[in-house]
Amino acid sequence: MEYNFVHACIRVLNLEKSIKFYKEALDLEIARKRDFPKYEFTLVFMKNQNNDFEIELTYNYDRKEPYTIGDGFSHLAVTVKDIQAAYKKHKKSGYEVSDLKSLSEEAEGGYYFLTDPDGYRIEVIQE
Repeated sequence: MEYNFVHACIRVLNLEKSIKFYKEALDLEIARKRDFPKYEFTLVFMKNQNNDFEIELTYNYDRKEPYTIGDGFSHLAVTVKDIQAAYKKHKKSGYEVSDLKSLSEEAEGGYYFLTDPDGYRIEVIQE
């Protein structure tokens, strides 16, 4: 049986700030947006043209306190063709990024972690 992952949901405190982050940092666009006033939440699905996987931003009305990410969640991951260019772009934009690392001296490229406005970490990996 084949299973296809379609989206990952993260809860966000400031929807506009999160949309801006994912657009500017990872070149994602809004695929669709659904507002549920009766239940006091909005869903925004973001993706890029390269694949169908989406990030679902869930915004609950009137939330004042940041969400607790917990110690079980680790990170999301994306790949890029040019890790150096992506790293420079994210640093220059003022985003929170880790050092650029590699798991071995022989490995080309490497990886780093980028943090979104709500504290979710995204691993950026050399393709």
